[in-house]
Amino acid sequence: MTRDVAETGHDDKPHEECGVFGVWNCTDAAAVTALGLHALQHRGQEATGIVSYDGTRFHSHRGLGLVGDNFSDARVIASLPGTRAVGHNRYATTGDTVLRNVQPLYADFEFGGLAVGHNGNLTNATALRRALVRRGCLFQSTTDSEVFIHLIAISLYSNVIDRLIDALKQVVGAYSLTALTSDALIGARDPLGVRPLILGRLAEGTGGWVLASETCALDIVGASFVRDVEPGEIVVIDDTGVRSIHPFGRPKSRFCVFEYIYFARPDSVVEGMPVYEARKRIGAELARESHVPADVIVPVPDSGVPAAMGYAHESGIPFELGIIRNHYVGRTFIEPTDIIRHLGVKLKHSANRAMLEGRRVVLVDDSIVRGTTSRKIVEMVRGAGAAEVHMRISSPPTTHSCFYGIDTPERSKLLAANHSVEEMAELIGADSLAFISIDGLYRALRQGSRDAAAPQYCDACFTGDYPIPVPDISNADGRQLSLLTEYR
Repeated sequence: MTRDVAETGHDDKPHEECGVFGVWNCTDAAAVTALGLHALQHRGQEATGIVSYDGTRFHSHRGLGLVGDNFSDARVIASLPGTRAVGHNRYATTGDTVLRNVQPLYADFEFGGLAVGHNGNLTNATALRRALVRRGCLFQSTTDSEVFIHLIAISLYSNVIDRLIDALKQVVGAYSLTALTSDALIGARDPLGVRPLILGRLAEGTGGWVLASETCALDIVGASFVRDVEPGEIVVIDDTGVRSIHPFGRPKSRFCVFEYIYFARPDSVVEGMPVYEARKRIGAELARESHVPADVIVPVPDSGVPAAMGYAHESGIPFELGIIRNHYVGRTFIEPTDIIRHLGVKLKHSANRAMLEGRRVVLVDDSIVRGTTSRKIVEMVRGAGAAEVHMRISSPPTTHSCFYGIDTPERSKLLAANHSVEEMAELIGADSLAFISIDGLYRALRQGSRDAAAPQYCDACFTGDYPIPVPDISNADGRQLSLLTEYR
């Protein structure tokens, strides 16, 4: 079960689970990893960690909070010597965020040490965990990621790569992994490539390599993009270079479409497509599908900005910043009393009355989950004197829960799963509401219409078409019945 937004203070959005980063053959590897994690901070804000290797020993620092809270002290970086490292940013879905669940996870094996960072969710983790516990495995955390550690430990294969392949063939779900041994930096993606992972090269002549969730992490450390790690591929980086293993063959990708809509940073290039341009095209397609007479196009900051720009350009209606976001309000700014919860959106967003008063406003946002934030935003814009408020959403209605590494509520709490678009418009207080169609989304991503027989992306949150089995879920209503309490 996911935590309620009122309990956490999180805005009413889906949340990515985490970001991963790894570097090989780099002076001050821990410092470079900290920079990479800083660029990936949007993928997880509740905890972070780095494990480095100095040629003799592994070193680890893990902590709760942001990257800057944990790695801005030079003494911490100095405690992580070595020319190779892996790092992880974490976002927790349920239960307390505690240090034992912070990654990368580390264990000593007969072949040596291994550190693992995991982005995604294993959908058969409960069954695997029960079987491993029966075999005598002692779990130290409540994350499904620890399943990898135990499967590798009990594998009968002789080397770490074969053990990892053995483990990957037993798990079901979505994952991108970065792992560090004394001899190699390893990256792996699930057979459908649902979660992202890319390979980069450090400055020419250094011989250094980078693995990361997004290209924005390459930019901050001065690395160049080489390629995406392919679906089902294992990349092994060692002193001999880079080699590729395809233990699952070469299946057709089902990359998460929500990366383009919301999760990835706008300056990243995802699966060969610049995210910023993709979001503008989605906004333009949204305008073509659901134009309404208006005076001004206003994004819900910050995620709605590129789509609103595309909508404004296509419609010919002026784009204005009618809502201003306060970037300096943290989750612990003030004790979350009932009054503060009611005023919560106003802590983060303020209406720009001069741009709204007396005008017909089109608000552009990326998604509606529970609808609580959308309702407060609409109320705020009306309170600033808008004559009409029309809501336009740059994703199809979110009607199903995600079980592949995205934090979404159970289906009963998803507004679009239980109400028509007209009912949703009434509930959030908008004069009209429209979402981009699923075919419109695919057109904006230059895929033509969605191929129902073989969809190009994982779009289960919109269609209910789950490409990976979900053994730990006993029914299809999105209720998380027996999954582990922590998803990474």
